[in-house]
Amino acid sequence: MPVLQSTRKNEKRNFYTEDPLIQELVRTCLPSDFAAWAEEELTEFGAACAGVIDERAKHTDHEGQPRLVPYDRFGDEQSKIEVNEGYRQTVCYTYGKGIVGYIHKDIPALGHNGNYLYSFAQGYVLSQSEPGFYCPVTLTMATAYLLERYGSAELKDRFLPHVLSTGDTELFEGATFLTERQGGSDVGANETQAVYENGAYHLYGEKYFASNAGTCGVATVLARPEGAPDGSKGLALFLVPWRKEDGSLNNLRVRRLKDKLGVRAVPSGEVEFNGAEAFVIGEKDRGFYYMMEALNLSRICNAVASIGIMRRAYSESRRYAEDRHAFGEAIIQYPMIQDSLVKMKVRLEAQTRAVFALVREFDEWYEKPEAARDDGMLRLMIALIKADTADQAIHFAHEAIEMHGGNGYIEDFVTPRLLRDAQVLTVWEGTANILGLEVLRLFSKFDAATAFLTRMQNELGTLGKEADPIRYGLTRLTTDLKDLAALDPAEQTRVIKPLQKKMTALYEVLTLAKAGSLTALRIYADAFLRPLFGEKEGRWSLDDGRKVLQSE
Repeated sequence: MPVLQSTRKNEKRNFYTEDPLIQELVRTCLPSDFAAWAEEELTEFGAACAGVIDERAKHTDHEGQPRLVPYDRFGDEQSKIEVNEGYRQTVCYTYGKGIVGYIHKDIPALGHNGNYLYSFAQGYVLSQSEPGFYCPVTLTMATAYLLERYGSAELKDRFLPHVLSTGDTELFEGATFLTERQGGSDVGANETQAVYENGAYHLYGEKYFASNAGTCGVATVLARPEGAPDGSKGLALFLVPWRKEDGSLNNLRVRRLKDKLGVRAVPSGEVEFNGAEAFVIGEKDRGFYYMMEALNLSRICNAVASIGIMRRAYSESRRYAEDRHAFGEAIIQYPMIQDSLVKMKVRLEAQTRAVFALVREFDEWYEKPEAARDDGMLRLMIALIKADTADQAIHFAHEAIEMHGGNGYIEDFVTPRLLRDAQVLTVWEGTANILGLEVLRLFSKFDAATAFLTRMQNELGTLGKEADPIRYGLTRLTTDLKDLAALDPAEQTRVIKPLQKKMTALYEVLTLAKAGSLTALRIYADAFLRPLFGEKEGRWSLDDGRKVLQSE
């Protein structure tokens, strides 16, 4: 009798029902009535994502990429972005499911609005088939956040119903345009100007990497009003409709679309503003800070997309190992294959639990008045988890290709697309270097290193001997952070990234301990935690590994 039996079924796949962990998180993290409704919705959504949406994503990636049609038949400039019909259907279906709208407005069946946790559960399922489209969803979510929290009553009345559309009115997808050629991550170097003319602001300048260009209905754009100071403090945040009320272009154009390695579903272009009408969001001197808030939300979306890709990479690897026979039996029976799958599954569980714990914190933070928010700890956790999940998405895609052998390199399989799509996640919303600088700023401004250690100690206090590896690692980390504080600033930047990995690993393994996933905890500690602190990888047993694999 084989040690492991194939879990392959003949019925169609469903990315929600075949994933016990996301089902557990939905049931335990949402109120009972909300959870029951969400389970039905996610079951339908999971089938669509594993079926027709996945097929559309494959077509978009290969033959159906967005295309810029700069002129109409009369030779007039139109900057039109054409997307394929399947992609349009995915757009209508996904927004109709409230992935953005139900964060801010009532769910008809429940009589109250949803929250970010439900939206991110949808995003996790969606990203297993179409992380490229999850980028426009992210941008729309950020636009809705900025409008809802800081927009004037007039702006909200005019635009928010369209951004939150679930099919009840015309949808305006959103976009956030920050990047300029001369600035990149140095947003304070941006040069786009906001000129007050004839009773309204008009923008002049260009954005060099503008995702969802031409398919968005509105964009949030950082620009510098005349007379404003240099640097980030002089930037104001504007809402820019893509078209005027008469349907004509709002004095802007798409110069070209980027030819990207992956996430080909989203049109990313260079956009020129030639007097585009724009509306100030909030206070003019706080535009940069508003956008950084939205960026933190987008970084959570980035982490959700990462664990979605990780889940797909693991599930494809698992299914292939069950079905592929070599030397007389399924390759999943071989210890080396089991070793790879166990490590993938344990890390996936730890990171998924960590991401959704972060989402719960963000939901609680979002509901608090501004004066009561603990920005430092939330921003720290977002930076840590975004950086690590992005790295692991690439690693998991690589592992899936290796598990498939030569087939993993062939475009008939999903694995090449997973690797291409994963690669951008280390770049979007802040590279590892930018996130390292963010962590150092938080250490300095909020004493976030001490706050992190205190939080970990407090949460460890309720756990038993199973958490001893975490206590040992925390003791070592405390020394490391003290050593960091003694370095000059330049040296700190050289060593912060390895320290971030230690912090993230300790937090992730803590989520396993708190959830009672003790077998996964032991394997995580042996395989990942000990090597980070200079020890040899522990010898977790194959029996423990088989228990982990048999748990799904």
